[in-house]
Amino acid sequence: MTDPQVALLMLGLFIVFVFLGFPIAFTLMAMGIGFGYYAYYDEGRMWRAFNRLGEEAGGWESFTLWIQGFFNNRIFDLFINQTYTVMSNEVLTAVPLFLFMGYIVERANIVDKLFGTLNIAAKNVPGSMGVAALMTCALFATATGIVGAVVTLMGLLALPQMLKARYSPSFASGIICAGGTLGILIPPSIMLIVYAAASGVSIVRLYAAALLPGLTLVGLYLVYVIGRSILQPSVAPKPSADEVPDVPFWRLFGMIVTSFVPLAFLILAVLGSILFGLATPTEAASIGALGGIFLAFIYRAMTWQRMRESVYLTVRTTAMVCWLFVGSYTFSAVFSYLGGEHVISEFVQSLSLEPWQFLILAQLIIFLLGWPLEWSEIIIIFVPIFLPLLAFFGIDPLFFGVLVALNLQTSFLTPPMAMSAYYLKGIAPPEVQLTMIFRGVMPFLVCVIISMVLMYLYPQIVYYLPTLFYG
Repeated sequence: MTDPQVALLMLGLFIVFVFLGFPIAFTLMAMGIGFGYYAYYDEGRMWRAFNRLGEEAGGWESFTLWIQGFFNNRIFDLFINQTYTVMSNEVLTAVPLFLFMGYIVERANIVDKLFGTLNIAAKNVPGSMGVAALMTCALFATATGIVGAVVTLMGLLALPQMLKARYSPSFASGIICAGGTLGILIPPSIMLIVYAAASGVSIVRLYAAALLPGLTLVGLYLVYVIGRSILQPSVAPKPSADEVPDVPFWRLFGMIVTSFVPLAFLILAVLGSILFGLATPTEAASIGALGGIFLAFIYRAMTWQRMRESVYLTVRTTAMVCWLFVGSYTFSAVFSYLGGEHVISEFVQSLSLEPWQFLILAQLIIFLLGWPLEWSEIIIIFVPIFLPLLAFFGIDPLFFGVLVALNLQTSFLTPPMAMSAYYLKGIAPPEVQLTMIFRGVMPFLVCVIISMVLMYLYPQIVYYLPTLFYG
């Protein structure tokens, strides 16, 4: 077999192992080292190591000599260097800090107060409880960026109230699933940090570019929720006074100040310090982590147990992301060395695609990958395959990154592997069936596709804020 054929075999075997359920990070590392040993094999170098102690070596000394010869392969140097590169990456330093902020905010009992306030404030809006749930999801997702946490917590908090208010189970489930995924798109998004580290795009410009597309998607969700509530009132009946009490304006204002303003101020402080150049993403993440602890103390929700849980979850998630990067860097370095990247590039270029056709093809592949894989694996492993082709088709990596972030919303919503649906099913009442949840998320998938089309037709949705802030 030629080296490019070996590279394609390497990629094919990786996909097979993923579908068999092997841990992805360690599969990447194992295959990178295994195929890398073949790629960097140097027989002369190995035998020079064998003969380093002379021909008279024997016994244990011979065994030690054999071990030295076996490990005298450049793949091990590459693996060590890639590990050091990932661990010293300044962009990735922001990941544990933003995660810690999210886990602290999740445990600070802020969300239940926020949902209650928005529910009362939106009482006269069609589909008021759905609107309140969607806005709470958007704010909470922005503060945490952790899809599973947002969907689970809102499922425990909002879904029972919506079902009690006679909302359609599929409609209510779709709102929570779609709203909970917004955290991977709206800054400060962990996914955008990972894309920036993988692509070399400025995280500051990426945050600015993703803000308006994220708000556009939230707007489309709200239009759908309100519009369907008007056209089909049975799916979202108007709440009774028992379900949502009337509150005097002065008291409502006080509730907004105590529940909405602190969280909004924390988000604006973090985003504003990044967008206006007052702090790096890592520094802003530090501010957010301290702000989350401060909010937890204000709401009297900080306990030693919750602090331990937040730290543990932060370390676990950060370790997953970092080891994925180590495995991906090693895998992609060997794949490229064997000529696999060149083969794929030549094949795509030979198709004579227009830029818009390449975009559709790339997004379709990412959409399909979203069925079996998490967003982190898609960004770290597969998106770098497309990045070298962007220059050939004249596509801005900044635009491509925001488009991918929008597309990855669908990876949490598309059956049969819609993870947000499974998160919700895990805590939903027994009468809420998985097929109901799948049926409820479908209209929100249409909203995502519409937002991607709008972004392609009107690129200023992406470029307006980066141009305004940074020229």
